[in-house]
Amino acid sequence: MESVPLGRIRNIGIMAHIDAGKTTVSERILFFSGRTHKLGEVHDGEAVMDWMDQEKERGITITSAATTVPWAGHYITLIDTPGHVDFTVEVERSLRILDGAIVLFCAVGGVEPQSEQVWNQSEKYNVPKLAFINKMDRVGADFYGVVEEIKRELNENVIPITIPIGQGEHFAGVVHLIMQKAIYYRQDGKENVVYEVKEIPPEMKEEIKKHRTNLIEKIADYDDVLLDKYLHEKDIMEEEIIRALRKAVIANKIIPVFCGSAFKNKGIRLLLDGVVNFLPSPCDIPPIVGNTPDNKKETRIADENAPFAALVFKILTDRHVGKLVFIRIYSGTIEQGDTVLNTNMDKKERIGRILRMHANRQEGLEKARCGDIVAIVGLVNAKTGDTICDPDFPITLENIEFPSPVMSVSIKTQDKLMGEKMMNAIHALSNEDPTFIASYDSETKETILSGMGELHLEVLVERMKREFGVIAEIGKPEVAYRETGVTVAEGQYKHVKQTGGHGQYAHVCMRLEPLKAGSGFEFVNEIKGGHIPSQYIPSVEKGVIAAMQRGPFAAYPVVDMRVVLFDGSYHEVDSSDFAFAEAARCCFRNLFVKTNPVLLEPVMSVDVTVPEEFMGAVLGVLCQRRGRIEEMVDDNGDKHISGFVPLAEMFGFAGVMRSLTQGRANFTMMFEKYEVVPVSIIQSIVEKRKDKIHRYQP
Repeated sequence: MESVPLGRIRNIGIMAHIDAGKTTVSERILFFSGRTHKLGEVHDGEAVMDWMDQEKERGITITSAATTVPWAGHYITLIDTPGHVDFTVEVERSLRILDGAIVLFCAVGGVEPQSEQVWNQSEKYNVPKLAFINKMDRVGADFYGVVEEIKRELNENVIPITIPIGQGEHFAGVVHLIMQKAIYYRQDGKENVVYEVKEIPPEMKEEIKKHRTNLIEKIADYDDVLLDKYLHEKDIMEEEIIRALRKAVIANKIIPVFCGSAFKNKGIRLLLDGVVNFLPSPCDIPPIVGNTPDNKKETRIADENAPFAALVFKILTDRHVGKLVFIRIYSGTIEQGDTVLNTNMDKKERIGRILRMHANRQEGLEKARCGDIVAIVGLVNAKTGDTICDPDFPITLENIEFPSPVMSVSIKTQDKLMGEKMMNAIHALSNEDPTFIASYDSETKETILSGMGELHLEVLVERMKREFGVIAEIGKPEVAYRETGVTVAEGQYKHVKQTGGHGQYAHVCMRLEPLKAGSGFEFVNEIKGGHIPSQYIPSVEKGVIAAMQRGPFAAYPVVDMRVVLFDGSYHEVDSSDFAFAEAARCCFRNLFVKTNPVLLEPVMSVDVTVPEEFMGAVLGVLCQRRGRIEEMVDDNGDKHISGFVPLAEMFGFAGVMRSLTQGRANFTMMFEKYEVVPVSIIQSIVEKRKDKIHRYQP
């Protein structure tokens, strides 16, 4: 791979709604590229890309897995991402460092909730995409319906490249619009590994002509040469269509659509051809932008001779080699033994080993270059989002933003030795997963684990037991409530203490103002005339932040508030950083209770697909759980219900659904936003919280 030109490298991810077939597509790519010689199936627990024990047992992808495969003189680095919303962090960090993506859609399910989520995530990073409509062999498959749904729901300029020959049990192959040939898959005992290229069926010729004309018209808008030939009705060559379409795809103007059945091995080769023909190489993406130490913008191009710069996007703890740091190299090269600078930590470290990953297997490399996605051994201090670079040419690349946890559980161990094991496990797992956060509640004397959902926390706790030998008592899941104020409050506080010798003096005047939802925290310094010396201002902000960690209303974190420091006073001898931090903390707590504080709760977007006969019962349960129904539509004979339900009401919902619908319904949920808790139940939440704190007080 080291000798392959950079223009023949592709870094792509596969993403979709849960059960759309991502891992099955990945396994077929491995097989057809020659990377593996046996088809691994998810339902058998033999998928190469689902290598964790829990992935094999549950039949789902939990962590993103990377591999590199050859195809048509190119090398494709492929990342298979989870579909479950609880593990959305894996999609987020993968999209941050990838050049292109394959988005899968089920030919029956169409655009499902998580399909839309991952599509929007890819748009955030402007990632060029191919769409693959999978499961064309299933009863109810509707290629054209899904294409129209993608256009309607995702508002995208999608253009079919392959058209199915038959659908459902009659799905026999595809017509390639650019090649103008039909590809039939023959049942040969190896599940359609053999294919035949034939002429387009006579009954499809008019339809294919219409689709091909539409394809050329759309891409001609992005290529003057093609437009001129089209307008003058000249012959257009395959190579010209591919060149023009590639230009439009890289510009993220057009999304080509392929179709097939990954489980039956149909359409995968054509999809791989689409990856190398249309998705960008590292040379095709814009130069990465970062900040120099003097806070100036600087770009780094994909050039082996440029200064080395890379982004850490994933950490993994390996039982054999220790800490594996996954990086995407944007410029330059590195070799074993090189010294690199972590600009986020301002620390130099030495590269131990360089590894190319194949799921959980490793291949040692002597060096890596721009465009490579590799794992490094030896970077002890690195964490997700850090930049590592040439020490002589420091640069800091944009970090990766992750969503905040919405659910928590408490965890306790029986003795000190097990407590140490637990802390080591928490440290390792929080390094791997930025959405897994641990904290210590000094009032209840509990360690609190926070994550993205019940499944997320369940998997992490199970990993602590299996991989680290932690034996612990797990509390019931709790919702991550937040507090905020709704009115402006203004006041002052003087912190004065005299204990012999130097005393403590600090005086602050502050104003608290509510911000719109999702704004977080804002600190404004309006001190003029030196009433408070500038060296104490950071301590005031530090005191406010400390007070916001545990709000005075119900001991939950405070969000969406602006704190304005507009006046105060100090003492030449007795004032200190500690005194101003304490004054700010007390002032904030006193003022916050005057802002008419309210409690905020996470609200989930919930989508349920249920047979019509059970629809009434499901609607009743959703309404009992404070759900708001937004939409009900027919979905291939079933009913699709969309709405919003507070997370606090969703505990145990899966079990209730199973018993109500005889296991025939399924649902997905994802975090949508925080909303004010109804007045009727605020008091009970506050009392439970205070009662819990009181029970643990000495």
